[in-house]
Amino acid sequence: MDDKDLLASRFEADRTHLKAVAYRMLGSLSEAEDAVQEAWFKLSRSDTSDVRNLSGWLTTVVGRVCLDMLRSRASRREDPLEYYVPDPLVRGADGTTDPEEEALLTDSVGLALLVVLDTLGPAERLAFVLHDMFAVSFDEIAPIVDRTPAATRQLASRARRRVQGATPGPAPDITRQREVVDAFMAASQGGDFEGLLAVLDPDVLLRADGGKALAAASKLVRGAEAVISQALTFARFRRDYREVLVNGAPGIVSYVDGGRAAGLMAFTIVGDRITQIDIIADPERLATLGI
Repeated sequence: MDDKDLLASRFEADRTHLKAVAYRMLGSLSEAEDAVQEAWFKLSRSDTSDVRNLSGWLTTVVGRVCLDMLRSRASRREDPLEYYVPDPLVRGADGTTDPEEEALLTDSVGLALLVVLDTLGPAERLAFVLHDMFAVSFDEIAPIVDRTPAATRQLASRARRRVQGATPGPAPDITRQREVVDAFMAASQGGDFEGLLAVLDPDVLLRADGGKALAAASKLVRGAEAVISQALTFARFRRDYREVLVNGAPGIVSYVDGGRAAGLMAFTIVGDRITQIDIIADPERLATLGI
């Protein structure tokens, strides 16, 4: 095996880790793939003979690539950020992912956290993701964001305060969470107001992302009674649904007449109550998820 083949082999060994970094940075599966590919281009053109920790070097390279992508995105973004739901990893529908890769990509990163990460500035997001999620030191992060280590620590600290409440606690009881989602679906299908009230947190938040194709469907709804009204409205159009896992948590895909997938619903559950519902209704994005 020559040096180039050896380098490629080392890179492939780190690919899933690097994609996990990029996914948390970008909240987009396709852009994460692009960032990892760009890291390979940089590696293949660089002299790494003096690099002692290639995995760490590649992690910071991906971080730098993602930072540039986030800054570019911020300058051209047109869609209202408050309605945007990041790309989920869906298992159990037509689209499938490798279970081992999915575990690495989604470990400790539910959609609720990705939504909050999208509200951070690019430098804050980088500092938080690299340090808090991947244990990269502030000394290594500082040159990427062109700040001192102390200032970089402050970036991460500000980000940490913003994401407080969205970061997951202990490993969830998926079986119990599925029971909560099943109760929600049964109550919404049956028009059971009290049943819905029993499983929704009083301050529950519903975010619906219709994209450009269904911009009128994009909305942000707060409070149990308002969310119940939306749930009962959605149920009138739903003909069937399928249970899936969304970033490792229970979710559902809704179908309308003709078997067309009309929406992906992801649930954030704390205790026995649903605290957040994120919906992707954009037909183009549903198609890219293989649903």
